[in-house]
Amino acid sequence: MTILTVNGTLRESAAPPSTPLLEVLRNEFALTGSRFGCGEEQCGACLVLIDGTPTQSCGREIGTLQGRAVTTIEGLQDHPIIAALIAEQAGQCGYCLSGMAVAAAALLARNATPTRAEIATALDPQLCRCGAHPRILRAVERAARMIAGGEMPR
Repeated sequence: MTILTVNGTLRESAAPPSTPLLEVLRNEFALTGSRFGCGEEQCGACLVLIDGTPTQSCGREIGTLQGRAVTTIEGLQDHPIIAALIAEQAGQCGYCLSGMAVAAAALLARNATPTRAEIATALDPQLCRCGAHPRILRAVERAARMIAGGEMPR
């Protein structure tokens, strides 16, 4: 039994310790915003925050997370990045957006006023096949302005 906090709620998983976190999130906890992309920790579709650090969940074993805090895209619904992604119409197919949003939220938590180059660097590991990167970059810039202006809570 692994006990962890997911999106602020204490959760228990009966999955074997070697089960990938992504599988537990999607199949046991019904949190389907994080996506299975490559299964090799390369694309970013499965990105979550573990104790505030962006982490690929497809290769992270649930047994290594005892007592840790996991934040998924569902836990970021009140974050300015969500409103900014919508305002900028940043998603095309949307498959990468949960990972992009998680990476952006982590960046904005440690640097509320990033430059465009810092944003591009933070999002670089996340793959977007649709080519929506320019709109996603604009969305992160918008979210930073929203945070600076106190428009929405972090």
